[in-house]
Amino acid sequence: MSAEAIHIAVVGHTNAGKTSLLRTLTRQAHFGEVSDRPGTTRHVEAIGLQVDGVTRVRYFDTPGLEDSVALQHHLKQMSDALTPPQRVRALLGGPEAHGVFEQEAKVLRQLLQADAAIVVIDCREPVLPKYRSEIELLTGCARPIMPVLNFVRAEGAREPEWRELLAAYGLHAAVRFDAVAPFVGSERQLYEDLGVLLRNHRPTLQAVLAELDQQAQARRTASARHVADMLISAAAMRREAPGDTLAEHKTRDAFVGAFRAELVKNLQQGVNDLLALHGFAKDDAQLDVMSWASGRWASDLFNPETLASVGRLLGQGAAAGAAVGLTLDIALAGLSLGTGTALGAAIGGVVGQGWGQLPRKLRNRLMRIEELTLQDDVLAVLADGLLQLCQRLEARGHAALEPLAVRLAPADSYRADLKALLADLAPARSHPEWEPARGSANDTDNRREVLRQLVAHRIERLLD
Repeated sequence: MSAEAIHIAVVGHTNAGKTSLLRTLTRQAHFGEVSDRPGTTRHVEAIGLQVDGVTRVRYFDTPGLEDSVALQHHLKQMSDALTPPQRVRALLGGPEAHGVFEQEAKVLRQLLQADAAIVVIDCREPVLPKYRSEIELLTGCARPIMPVLNFVRAEGAREPEWRELLAAYGLHAAVRFDAVAPFVGSERQLYEDLGVLLRNHRPTLQAVLAELDQQAQARRTASARHVADMLISAAAMRREAPGDTLAEHKTRDAFVGAFRAELVKNLQQGVNDLLALHGFAKDDAQLDVMSWASGRWASDLFNPETLASVGRLLGQGAAAGAAVGLTLDIALAGLSLGTGTALGAAIGGVVGQGWGQLPRKLRNRLMRIEELTLQDDVLAVLADGLLQLCQRLEARGHAALEPLAVRLAPADSYRADLKALLADLAPARSHPEWEPARGSANDTDNRREVLRQLVAHRIERLLD
């Protein structure tokens, strides 16, 4: 393997998505500046891709080409005895490289120093003469060129027209790579194609591919462990209160509100950990559970319509949805008299209404301890949302500007295999000490770790 890093210039028209591509390839969301404004990058910036702590590929983000038509006309005025690369070098040695063509000179100078170039093409743009001039300028530097077709998912994208233009200049291989939401396998295809162009550097590029595969698997495994932790902690949550304190509506609301607040706190930290694991900031994704703190209850975990849908999946019927996901365990002298008695309707709005649904005889026997826990339909909605989030993060480019939104919406297509996941989580019901808020048992209880490994393994399979 070559000890020297491969130098690749990333070139193209202004605002084609060069910086966005590099953010995604290097998973560095804060590299350079990404904006809809043209000409955001004004200078050459370097960024390295490391394998085993060693930089194997060094990318150079270049300014956008702006006046290729005039520059091409200028080069054609030079002696016919000069080859295209010689004309480019003559330009770089002249005053125009520091004057009218300063921007283009930065690009061409970097390209001549590179082992290869990636030319980023905005497929939303019509194939105008200026783009043809750009291709001629770049191919005139006599460096291997790999076209990357960006924004091919956009409405009105002109991919066939661009492929036709590229083929006219001998550029028959092009990678479809949406920098905001990359296609599955596009990153691998890019490095494989570069290996064809740069045969002497193929071992290095193969090592890069192996490292990227290893990192992707490590992220998935770590994501599954994070989700397993969140679900085990949620299943283990149990809050107790003297029965007579819940007879008052305000007291009962405060009890349920405190339960929710603690659940939100735990989930929010878990979601932030998932985002950080994938190289994103905590504001880069919005899971509906995150909206609880702001009082938006219509589309969160406790939406009765959502829970009714999941209840049908779990074979609990529509009544499960009416329970709004929270069960009231009724205990007398430490012995549970029932673990499925529901509060009844949407908590946060009409809790008292559900209280009246408890059988009168059983309600009269309420004496000392009442326990609040999460019900399976809520865990199913939460698990489904977290799985969605993991899958979306795996497919998200680091140049995306809009927050990622995962909706916990009612559906008839909840994955049937969530039933097995809920069965795996059942032991956590008996261990409230497994919740993060409950002491240090989490660090020392081997049973919790065994369960986490089991649940994480199932989650990894669900993510395939």
